[in-house]
Amino acid sequence: MKTLYLISTGPGDLAYLSPRAQWALQQCQHIVGYGLYLDLLGDAIQHSQQHTLALGQETERAELALDLAVTGQVTGLVSSGDIGIYAMATLVFELLDHQAKPEWEDINIEVIPGISALQALASRVGAPLAHDFCTISLSDLLTPWTTIEKRIHAAGQGDFVVSFYNPVSRKRRWQLETAKQILLKYKKANTPVILGQNLCRDTESIQITTLAELDIEQVDMLTLVMVGNQETRIIDNHSTSQHSHYIYTPRGYQAKQ
Repeated sequence: MKTLYLISTGPGDLAYLSPRAQWALQQCQHIVGYGLYLDLLGDAIQHSQQHTLALGQETERAELALDLAVTGQVTGLVSSGDIGIYAMATLVFELLDHQAKPEWEDINIEVIPGISALQALASRVGAPLAHDFCTISLSDLLTPWTTIEKRIHAAGQGDFVVSFYNPVSRKRRWQLETAKQILLKYKKANTPVILGQNLCRDTESIQITTLAELDIEQVDMLTLVMVGNQETRIIDNHSTSQHSHYIYTPRGYQAKQ
């Protein structure tokens, strides 16, 4: 059987790699991915032939994985977080939909889910995603900014907890500031904001601030920005944890009681 596993590797620490993902990695004779993701997997993929392609070569990665699977050798295409969330799984299916080679048609594809960055960040501080939430990518490389802006307004009007993926890049700094100003039209200035950088890695950094005080200069390409809703609360953490506060979004249990 020609097999391609689309493998989610989680937020970074191998402790968060699912048993199914670990099993799939062991089956693979070829592993395709971005270099950083392969480095984080370390010994888990030492038995496989590794194919590293740089940022910007996403289409080439997907095509290579499909072409390797055609040969009958079990192949894995990996992405950090969840491969179906702003990641490689959709590109594979897009190629099958629009540019499929005849030989790709009988490849058996399994998508293996993983812990996404927003789940990892939420777990670090408490339960900020306990009520309705959404994710928005601020990268306008593939989506027109006018569309992104409409979605930010909709998220603000709906009072969703909002997680911003791809908030900035080296060449793209103004989008997050614009998103902040849009949300301030709908959310209180003291709405909690959580910045999670290099989540579940040795250099992990988590900061808690407010929407009004959000400093764009503290955000980089590896940061997830999570903005609470009108009910999101910060409470003191009196334990010996590295974080002095918990953040949670109520679901309404107190009001029901």
